[in-house]
Amino acid sequence: MLECSDNSYYTGITSNLEKRLYEHHKELDISCYTYKRRPLNLVFHEIFSNPYNSINAEKQIKGWSRKKKEALINKDFKLLKELAACKNETTHLNFKKPSFDSAQDDK
Repeated sequence: MLECSDNSYYTGITSNLEKRLYEHHKELDISCYTYKRRPLNLVFHEIFSNPYNSINAEKQIKGWSRKKKEALINKDFKLLKELAACKNETTHLNFKKPSFDSAQDDK
């Protein structure tokens, strides 16, 4: 994950981190997200042995809020877990089983 000069985060995958960082810093493709956001700073990276896992992680992180990304960057896994918790009123965590009172059934 790269932090851009505009304080946004860029998430991507590569099989060669050093080469890809060089390309981002020297990128000539003006349509590239990082082109106008240089200089860039590598703030997080993880190595995966399986390319499918890296693709899945990239997609997941791209959908995260800034706070979740920063928790990952700071390795604050407790905060990351809290931020990932569902807070909707309709979450299954708020589900209460109906109580069946046998006394009510006799009426």
